[in-house]
Amino acid sequence: MPRINHPWTLGIAGVALVLLLWAGVSNSGLVDRLFLPTPQAVWTAAQGQWSSGMLVRDALASIQRVFLGFALSAGLALPIGIAMGSNTVICRLLEPLMGLIRYMPAPAFIPLLIIYFGLEELPKVLLIFIGTFFFNTLMIMDAVKFVPHELIETARTLGGRQLPILTRVVAPYIAPQVLDTYRINMASAWNLVIVAELVAATEGLGKRISLAQRFLRTDEIFLGLIVIGLIGLLIDLGFRALMRRSCAWAN
Repeated sequence: MPRINHPWTLGIAGVALVLLLWAGVSNSGLVDRLFLPTPQAVWTAAQGQWSSGMLVRDALASIQRVFLGFALSAGLALPIGIAMGSNTVICRLLEPLMGLIRYMPAPAFIPLLIIYFGLEELPKVLLIFIGTFFFNTLMIMDAVKFVPHELIETARTLGGRQLPILTRVVAPYIAPQVLDTYRINMASAWNLVIVAELVAATEGLGKRISLAQRFLRTDEIFLGLIVIGLIGLLIDLGFRALMRRSCAWAN
């Protein structure tokens, strides 16, 4: 059996297989097109929204909300997670609270966010922050805790102090895990922005899906889901490329 050397070959084959299956079933007449639109119908909807500029506006609105909320989450989670992982007192102080809030469903905060901050952009950004910050922090904390004790003791033996050990030993060691944490939890950010836009938004991919559902435009629902998936895939590939470039020793 011939070997498949190119890393993208199997992935492209898997996507092509799903597309062929979708086209075959939707064009066969076995399923009402109200429930399963054809790829051609979705493509037509994409062309219409692209030419009107609607697709770009919605995508940019959702991307901006995700970027702001997740950047705030990632920026605060990094120092707090490192502090919790390297200091027992801070860990014992904060971990129970974070563990408690982590199990609260982020969408349940939507009514409070609307009451406190209205229907503008801030509650959407804060929802993404709430839904990702605690996971980011606790996962970074765990990464710090698993730094080999021998590395830290060796650095101390060579005269290293607390801050240089954190910046020159701990930070490089956990960098791959931190990037992987952000890559994984970015998916949660996208789930949350869509939920927020379903509740209250004038534009965004989630809002467009909500309007399409109201008028039974399943082709536009499929379009919104595909666009979200493609954006997520590009972000995931970006994180992987960043990891290969900045953490070559971990690949």
